[in-house]
Amino acid sequence: MTYALPPGTFSPRPRRAPVARMALAQGRVEAALMLRHGEQLMLNLIIPAAILIAAAKLPLPGAIDGRAAQLSHLVPVVFAVAASSAGFTGQAIALAFDRRYGALKRAGASGVPAWTIIAGKILGVLAMVAVQIIVLGALALALGWRVSAAGAAFGALTLLLGVACFTALGLLMGGSLSSELVLALANLAWLALVGTLGYVAYVGSLASAGWFNAVPTVALAGALSQAFVGVVDSAAWIALVAWAVLAVAAAVRWFRFDG
Repeated sequence: MTYALPPGTFSPRPRRAPVARMALAQGRVEAALMLRHGEQLMLNLIIPAAILIAAAKLPLPGAIDGRAAQLSHLVPVVFAVAASSAGFTGQAIALAFDRRYGALKRAGASGVPAWTIIAGKILGVLAMVAVQIIVLGALALALGWRVSAAGAAFGALTLLLGVACFTALGLLMGGSLSSELVLALANLAWLALVGTLGYVAYVGSLASAGWFNAVPTVALAGALSQAFVGVVDSAAWIALVAWAVLAVAAAVRWFRFDG
């Protein structure tokens, strides 16, 4: 004979939290870690802000005549640098060391699903990007940059695509290579990405970058420069989507939660 126990006999009846609550809780943790980390703030806010102020205030060689024209050329570059810092370099290094010290493995052993950790890191990056948009956008406006509401909305959508691309690349590198290798390669790759973007922005037009759109920072800056005036840069968008799809597919294949 079996006896049915009345509801509430075993309290508080522990069970897994809803999907959205788990993702948001992990996202809050990741966002707090990023916003409190000095090196992350240096890469994600201080360096892009310094580039913006210096280029807007100092008479640089090859600068475009006119403050408004110079800023319209410069702001997309700064946002592309900021997005690559938040999504790629910061995520790759942080994730690699989380794997090295067993943080991801212990989190998985606690019953937290693997996708929750990944979703939390993506939400953390989005939180940092929101701060970047507020701080760098306000700084650019204070310096004299102007953009229409439609251009700003289209630019934000374009920036989200770029962030998705760089975050996927960061998860791929940080989730598949050793921490020592990631520390070296992530910084070198970031310098190469930013250096190539600087070269293209200096010698030519981001809107007609040609094969340089194969470099994701160039593609994002070109797409942003056109988006702010309500134009779609199809070559840049195709390059960003291709990078994002390939990086996600590779991360799914090679991502590891242990070192």
